Amino acid sequence: MKIAFATTDGINVDEHFGRAGMFTLYEVTSEGYRFIEKRKFAEGRDTAVEETKGDDMQHDIIMQNKVERLSDCRIVYFTNIGSPSAARLVKKGIMPIKVKEIISIEESLKKLFETVKTSPPPWLKKAVNNK
Repeated sequence: MKIAFATTDGINVDEHFGRAGMFTLYEVTSEGYRFIEKRKFAEGRDTAVEETKGDDMQHDIIMQNKVERLSDCRIVYFTNIGSPSAARLVKKGIMPIKVKEIISIEESLKKLFETVKTSPPPWLKKAVNNK
């Protein structure tokens, strides 16, 4: 299964879902995990998201596009997210995971992999097996 991390540096989960200009993607299987790619939405922060805050229609289009571009992922990690964006992810079958504080992507992957190996909840077991 593919996992996306909202990141500014490719090392840490340190960005809000909406303003993330980049997501780092990894493949997680029952055997381990590996880097796949970086998906860029903008250089630095995704200012298009911030600039359309007052224009609900345009903002919704931009946010839906971000969700669509991540629709091959089963989990997305971030530091924060708005309720409408979280609902969009869930509707696409993507589990939104908010981290309480900045954490390294490597540490997040190790924790997720340990859960996959030991006692995954049913949704995670299904996601790993269906890739």
